[in-house]
Amino acid sequence: MAGEDRRLAGGATFIDFQTEPSRYKHWKLAVDGDVATLTMDVDENGGLFEGYLLKLNSYDLGVDIELADAIQRLRFEHPEVKVVVMRSAKNRVFCAGANIRMLAGSTHAHKVNFCKFTNETRNGMEDSSENSGQRFITVVNGSAAGGGYELALATDHIILADDGASSVALPEVPLLAVLPGTGGLTRVVDKRKVRRDHADFFCTIEEGVKGKRAVQWRLVDEIAPNSKLEGKIAERVKEFSAASRRSGSGKGIALTPLRRIIDETSLRYGFVTVDVDRAARIATISIKAPEAAPPADIDGMMAQGAAFWPLQVARELDDAILHLRINELEIAMLVFKSHGDRAHVLASDAFLEANKAHWLVNEIRHYWKRVLKRIDVTSRTLVTLVEPGSCFAGTLAELVFAADRSYMLIGTRQGDNRPPPSIELSAMNFGPYPMSHGLTRLESRFQADPSDVERAEATMGTALDAEQAEELGLVTFALDDIDWDDEVRVFLEERASFSPDSLTGMEASLRFVGPETMESKIFARLTAWQNWIFQRPNAVGEEGALRRYGSGQKPKFDMTRV
Repeated sequence: MAGEDRRLAGGATFIDFQTEPSRYKHWKLAVDGDVATLTMDVDENGGLFEGYLLKLNSYDLGVDIELADAIQRLRFEHPEVKVVVMRSAKNRVFCAGANIRMLAGSTHAHKVNFCKFTNETRNGMEDSSENSGQRFITVVNGSAAGGGYELALATDHIILADDGASSVALPEVPLLAVLPGTGGLTRVVDKRKVRRDHADFFCTIEEGVKGKRAVQWRLVDEIAPNSKLEGKIAERVKEFSAASRRSGSGKGIALTPLRRIIDETSLRYGFVTVDVDRAARIATISIKAPEAAPPADIDGMMAQGAAFWPLQVARELDDAILHLRINELEIAMLVFKSHGDRAHVLASDAFLEANKAHWLVNEIRHYWKRVLKRIDVTSRTLVTLVEPGSCFAGTLAELVFAADRSYMLIGTRQGDNRPPPSIELSAMNFGPYPMSHGLTRLESRFQADPSDVERAEATMGTALDAEQAEELGLVTFALDDIDWDDEVRVFLEERASFSPDSLTGMEASLRFVGPETMESKIFARLTAWQNWIFQRPNAVGEEGALRRYGSGQKPKFDMTRV
C-alpha cells in the first residue's frame, strides 16, 4: 500500500484513480461557451489519508487525481472549449503546493509515485495546449509556492495580481531540504527561459518574488492590480481563444465510468485483465482485441462514444497501470500479453489514421501516446510475451517495443491448434506515439542504424513470424517450444531476485536513448535526483527539514557534500 503509518481516509482499501465532477472535493469545473474555469478550492478535511489537513489550497494525490480527471474531460467532453482559466477560490492564496504534513509522513514510495503522477498531469496540460488547442491561463492571487507555482508553470500564461502580497516561489531548498518535485527547476530555465543566476536566487529564498521583478525575470507573464485583474483576464481569454487551433464542434463524448472488478488477485475490465501473482512478484496484463471491425464512419464512432475500442482500451490500460504503480508496490514485473483478431486491431488503427483530422480521433491518438508514456516511466520491469493467439499489431505492438525484454514463440505449442504468433506493423508505429524524448520506440530501438526503421516500415501489411521479427530486431528473442518455458521462467525468476533500486535506475537509463527534451529531463531528474534526496536524512530524518517543518525547531544537516 502507499502508506505505512497512515490509513486511507473513509475506510478505503486502495487508492482509486477513477472519479468524476460530481464527486470532486477540491476543484470546481465550469464551462461557458469556449471558456472553461478550473477553480481550486481544496477541502481541508478531504485528504486522501488520515492525519493531515489540506490548508491553504495545499494538495495531496487525491487533489491531483481530480485535476487529471478534469483535464481529461475537458479534452473529450468539451470540444468547444479553447481556453482554460485556472484560479483559486481562496482569499490571498493561489496554492501552497504539496502538503508538507502529507509528505513528512508518507513512505518514500508514495512520495515518488505522487511526484510522478503530478508530473504526468502537468505534462498532460502542456500536451493539451500543444495538440488539442486548449490553452491554459493561470491567475495567481496571493501566494503560489512550491507545487502551486509548478502548477502555474505548466500553463501557457501566468497573470500575477499586483497587490503587494501576491508572489511566486520555489522554496523547497531553503525550507524543506528537497527539490521542487514537479518539474519546477526544469520549467523555470527550459520553458520560461529564466536566467540561470536569477533562477539560483529565486530557488534559494523563502519569500518568493512579486510585482515587476517577477515579470522582468520571466517568472510570470504579466501583472495587474486587483482593480484591473478581471479585465486583463478577459482580454487574454479573448486573445487566446482567437488564436486557438481547437476545431471541435458539436457535443463531446461522455467519459462514462469504467466497468471494473477488483479482487485480491485481479483487476477485470472489458478488454483488459490483470492477474497479480504476489509470490512471483508478477502482474500479467492481457489485452483483448476488438470483437468486430470499427464503425464505418465518424458518426458510428461518435455513437459508440467511450465504448469505441481504441478509447476504451486506452482508459482501461491507463487505470490498470496507475493502480499497479501505487497499490502493488512489491510487484517487480509487468508482463504484457494479448489475444484476439489481429485484423480488427489493424482496422482500428486504419480508422484512426484515416480520420486523424477529426477532433475526437486526434484526442484518442494523443491519449494512447500519454498512456504509453506512462508505461515508459513506470518503475517496473516491462516484459512482453508474443504467443499463439496474440494480437500485437499496430498500436498494441508498441507494448512490444516499450518492453525491456520481449520473447516471441517460434511456431506453436504442442497440442495448441491456434496459428503461430505474428507481429504486424501499422502507421501508428511510425510517428503518432513518440516517447518523452521525442523519438518513436522504433527510432529509439534502432538508433545505431536508422535504416533499420525503414526496413521495419517496409513490412507494413505483412504478418511477421518470430524468426522474421527477431531478424528485423522487433523482439529480443525468438524461442521454440522446447526452450520457451524454461527460458522465460529463468528470466522472470532472475529478474525478480535483483535489487529493485538498481533495476529502477538501470531501466530508466536504458529506456531513453538519444536526445533529451524538457519532458524527458523532468522524469530523469525525478528518478535520479529527487529519488535520492527524498531518502536523505537531511530531508526525511527525525531531525530533517521535512520532519521539523512548522515545529519551531531548526533542522540539523549532515554537511557533507556528496
